[in-house]
Amino acid sequence: MRSLCVYCGSSNFVDKAYLDVGRHVGNVLAEKGIILIYGGSKTGIMGAVADGVLEKKGKVIGVNVKLMDTSELTHHGLTEMIITDTIQERKSKMFTLSDGFIALPGGFGTFDELFETITWAQIGEHEKPIGILNTKNYYDPMLKMFMHAGEEGFIFKEHIEMLCVAEEIEPLLACLSNHRPNKSAVDRWMKQIK
Repeated sequence: MRSLCVYCGSSNFVDKAYLDVGRHVGNVLAEKGIILIYGGSKTGIMGAVADGVLEKKGKVIGVNVKLMDTSELTHHGLTEMIITDTIQERKSKMFTLSDGFIALPGGFGTFDELFETITWAQIGEHEKPIGILNTKNYYDPMLKMFMHAGEEGFIFKEHIEMLCVAEEIEPLLACLSNHRPNKSAVDRWMKQIK
């Protein structure tokens, strides 16, 4: 994997443990020579991941939207910054630049980006790997909801299984590297085969 898009929270009002994990993730990405693609913020876990990459001399490409390009939010020390007109253009650019995706803890924006990326994979728009870093069991309720939706027939088992989930970044990256697209899962969904 040459580049990885990281979705995560930008709030500063979170447990420091989340920020420490973000910085560690950045360190590991840089050490492995993986380019970080992310939303361009200097705050919260977003800023911590970017700083972690930069302190290890790695490459960071931020993709921000004009509305949020402010001195309070924008990270000005990145390798490259791309500013888009709309949030949809921002997400599209991040998607295009990335070979895979991981979600760290975050809020509505992170959930939106993660779910959109999963949905696109489900219908065959892409075959890129998707991971969830389950720091402090943050995503346990969401993963439980996925299983419940599967039991109720709204999500096929194969689509849940296409996600890599780990509590540490190293095994998560290993899972992403071993990703093999399941074309039959896409066919099953599109044709509604049991």
